[in-house]
Amino acid sequence: MDMDQDLSATLTQWRRHLHANPDLTLHEERTAGFVAARLRELGVDDIVEKVGGHGVVATIRKGGGNRSVGLRADMDALPIQETNLSLPYASTNPGVMHACGHDGHTAALLGAAALLVRDDSWSGTVRLVFQPAEEGGGGAKRMIADGLFKRFPMDRIFGWHNWPGLEAGTIAVHDSAVMAAGARFEVTFTGHAGHAALPHLTKDPIVAAGQFIVAAQSVVARSLDPLDTGVVSLTMVNGGEAQNQIASRVVIKGTARFLKMETGDAIEATLRRIVQGIGTSFDIEAELDWGLGVAVTANHPAERDLAAAASAKVTKVRRDMLPAMTSEDFSWFLHEVPGAFVWIGNGSAEGGRELHNPNYNFNDEILPVAAGYLAETAKASLSSD
Repeated sequence: MDMDQDLSATLTQWRRHLHANPDLTLHEERTAGFVAARLRELGVDDIVEKVGGHGVVATIRKGGGNRSVGLRADMDALPIQETNLSLPYASTNPGVMHACGHDGHTAALLGAAALLVRDDSWSGTVRLVFQPAEEGGGGAKRMIADGLFKRFPMDRIFGWHNWPGLEAGTIAVHDSAVMAAGARFEVTFTGHAGHAALPHLTKDPIVAAGQFIVAAQSVVARSLDPLDTGVVSLTMVNGGEAQNQIASRVVIKGTARFLKMETGDAIEATLRRIVQGIGTSFDIEAELDWGLGVAVTANHPAERDLAAAASAKVTKVRRDMLPAMTSEDFSWFLHEVPGAFVWIGNGSAEGGRELHNPNYNFNDEILPVAAGYLAETAKASLSSD
């Protein structure tokens, strides 16, 4: 499905507007309003707002087909201060930036809407799902809880993510796992505070926390099958109020990633044993709070092949890329209905152009490919057996 230069230029304009006006997770009011307004301009009048928060679901119907398909984009930005200040469309919201390309994802889905509206070769129902709160805000679960798949039935759902380091415009389709499950955990050590010069009268949680920091590095190396993949990263340590006081409490926060749910269970169980053992050894209270935020993003076989075939009509396709240990909220949609999730190359990642970097910038040249992938995949899904 070819895209004319006028539409391509319009999508670039929309993407840059979104980049200049980013909305933080759970605060996507402006972006949702922008999406709804652009959909109406395109001739889409079946639009439901405030689904699972600031989510927008639009429906396009043609012909008498009884099949349905969902296409999804995420809308939220990150709490990152942009360093691309020389860009004419740099973020105007201090401390908030589209550092993951959700501005491009949103613009591409608007582009797919434009392509599908003007194309009379298909029959059925297409649901355009603009999801809020992907960046740790549980947006997918919120939309599901708000009746996404009951209020807007769809047989399948498809999505994508831009991928720095992959040749611009190339689509990568994974056989199964695309991105990892993600859990966030918090470990609290509570002791007895006192004077730093009288340690025998205290119960020191900082020493206990130090032991945990070291022990946590053995979880993947000594508790997982070497053929499994897992990551445990400690990212925050907070404790202490005065330099001459032994603190009463230390909190350590971190994240775990894994490609199999049973691997996550093993990581959690090992961390609990370590925390309990350290608490006993140092005679302090020790507690682990573990929360699964995102499941494994894994393609369904039939939908994977369908997406690959549709992608080949648009651009070059690769089937040889390994999954990444990053996580994606789209995984919860794939627990509800069959679907697939692909990567579309964003080009070089040099110069800090990788995801979640303050120097990241979405490549507008891939918008026609992304919109075309979504539209072609929707049409293929509606016409397939």
